Amino acid sequence: LPTRAGSSLEPEERSMEPPAVPEEEMPLTTASGPEGCQLFGYVGIEAVLDQMKIKTMKMGFEFNIMVVGQSGLGKSTMVNTLFKSKVSRKASQPGQEERIPKTVQLQSVTHVIEEKGVKMKLTVTDTPGFGDQINNENCWDPIIKYINEQYERYLREEILITRKRKIPDTRVHGCVYFVPPTGHWLRPLDLEFMRRLSKIVNVVPVIAKADTLTLEERAEFKQRIQEDLKTHAISVYPQEDFDQDPDDRALNDRIREKIPFAVVGADQEHQVNGKRVLGRKTKWGIIEVENPAHCEFPLLRDLLIRSHLQDLKDITHNVHYESYRVRRLNESNRP
Repeated sequence: LPTRAGSSLEPEERSMEPPAVPEEEMPLTTASGPEGCQLFGYVGIEAVLDQMKIKTMKMGFEFNIMVVGQSGLGKSTMVNTLFKSKVSRKASQPGQEERIPKTVQLQSVTHVIEEKGVKMKLTVTDTPGFGDQINNENCWDPIIKYINEQYERYLREEILITRKRKIPDTRVHGCVYFVPPTGHWLRPLDLEFMRRLSKIVNVVPVIAKADTLTLEERAEFKQRIQEDLKTHAISVYPQEDFDQDPDDRALNDRIREKIPFAVVGADQEHQVNGKRVLGRKTKWGIIEVENPAHCEFPLLRDLLIRSHLQDLKDITHNVHYESYRVRRLNESNRP
């Protein structure tokens, strides 16, 4: 094991001679400098990846996503499109009349989704009433309170003397914020929400119902949003500060160039060139949601599920939850 510089153990360890080992008991590895060891034969270290995969498939994992935006921007449809199943709040309560609440009310729906033997406990949190009133002052407070409550719940389980082997994780791993397709600038409500929430959760902004904008309007609106975020020092996911190596930075830079994603959601299939595709049917044709030439939904899906799902969970645990934990423990230690 490496020791700290200046430790009194260093000279002793360097001066110690290795014990004599009989020739037949010589290990299959030999030191090749500070970078590591050169293997003389197959050891089987790579099998740990299979062990981790089998364990994850048996235990399953949790993923919690929050969708925020005004009514009518397609939040429920987008979640159903993401997971190709009826997992949204509306889908679980058919026949109920949708009324705009006077205040923001958070509603969570939990499902277990299984694909090729992998089980995922998915929790979708919707925020009906957000931004729908004439006076939207402090409408983000219930959302901040909910996110902090999930951190508090996890912290209380973590500091118990006798802890559970696996602490239930209800922390919000990603918050998808739906920007109305105005084609102009971000509203003060959008800026204030992302400024406050980006400090405690991974915020992914998207342009909702992007099929209402032309390609030129979409590109111009996206550029204006990027300028607004830069001007107001709002760091949305993936945050530049948390890139761990050059490969991550190169990948995330390409993603940051295209954020916010201009997305279109659809949960109905249509026939296109002999194939069944998810899309929205209009007088002028069918908008295919999984076609990169039509919208950027595939980029959002890849970010949230296929390439960065584990990273979303890691940043939630190691950054956002950690800062909350430090703050809470400092408060409790004060006289």
